[in-house]
Amino acid sequence: MNKNYSLENLQEVAKEIIASVKNKTLLFYGQMGVGKTTLIKEICRELGVLDNISSPTFSLVNEYQTSENNKVFHFDFYRIEDENEALDMGIEDYLYNNDWCLIEWPENVENLLPLESVAIHLSTLENGQRNIQLK
Repeated sequence: MNKNYSLENLQEVAKEIIASVKNKTLLFYGQMGVGKTTLIKEICRELGVLDNISSPTFSLVNEYQTSENNKVFHFDFYRIEDENEALDMGIEDYLYNNDWCLIEWPENVENLLPLESVAIHLSTLENGQRNIQLK
């Protein structure tokens, strides 16, 4: 997937991501303010999350329950200074249990991530739209 989008078609983009990925660990790359959290919120809604969805900037991870009683984990590693912090929180238990893991700032824990994770690169275009590339 390589496409431009705006907030108006964010739901369509979220549905397309869910339908096209072969792994439930999604890594969100992009500058501050590019819309990583906004896209993750929409993906969570499409997965049936009923909880209030917010960025886990200080807690590192938020756990959400879906309407089908599945779990979705939302990580934000922006403030992490050492990969050992992620190990101490038990990141491996989250990543290898077949639940959805949506990770912001994965570059801060790159040595701990499954090789089969799906990289999602977001960038801002001059016209205010965003570009998304799945790798």
